[in-house]
Amino acid sequence: MSSVVTKELAVILDESEIEALESRLRTIQNMQGNPMDVAIKRVESTAAFSVKNIPGPAYNTVRGASVETLDDILRFYEEREIPARFEVTPAQSSPELFRSLSARGFFQSGFHTVLYGEAKTLSSRPISDINVRPLEASEFDLFGEIYTRGFGMPEFLKQPVAQNNLVLHGHEDWRLYLASIGSKAAGIGVLFMKNGIGTMAASAVLPEFRNRGVHRALLDARIDEAKQHGCSIIAGQASFGSGSQRNMERAGMKIAYTKAIWDPFYEARRFCVAD
Repeated sequence: MSSVVTKELAVILDESEIEALESRLRTIQNMQGNPMDVAIKRVESTAAFSVKNIPGPAYNTVRGASVETLDDILRFYEEREIPARFEVTPAQSSPELFRSLSARGFFQSGFHTVLYGEAKTLSSRPISDINVRPLEASEFDLFGEIYTRGFGMPEFLKQPVAQNNLVLHGHEDWRLYLASIGSKAAGIGVLFMKNGIGTMAASAVLPEFRNRGVHRALLDARIDEAKQHGCSIIAGQASFGSGSQRNMERAGMKIAYTKAIWDPFYEARRFCVAD
């Protein structure tokens, strides 16, 4: 695979993100009774994801949208009474798509950076006082606490986050990690591996342990794991200009593209969490 950014590479990187999200949500969907009310709709090259009982846009998102599939996808979200978010890559964008989104009540609300690198060119930097190891099945309450605090989420979401990640424990394509400084848990990281691509799926660091190298240590551990499993490409996402983006670039990853985020002017309803 070429290390130079091309439209073909951009499509491959986007598809790797879609595969990671679909793998996660299919696993959650297969929980007895589908308690999070997961639904996934594929129309041609468009993938629409909906998790009715997990608040926020992270899992209620559309990838690979086109003018031709737009109305079908919007009906899917209207039937579920959930607002959609569209993540549009430069490789899949067009003036017609942007006009169609605007005409249907959407506006561009932000950007998100996608990074990648050839695994063989990426470097790790051991940090002596930070220990990174696989997360144990008994530690997912801790995972939920770090994840929600790290991302500034409400405390009542700790248990749903723990439950929705516990189902990934032992999955052949997923790895979850805990970083500690001394005896204190400091951060968590998640890795998804498929088709030779290692995707940095999520990482969170407790506020009191930031700027001490924890995020970079989690990144290095996941890169090393992906290399050991034969991944040739490492991919990840980050908020534009964030510390996460800087750490990925310091490890040797490059910016592939910046996605445009499109949200509705008015939400159809507020997200809820199942009792």
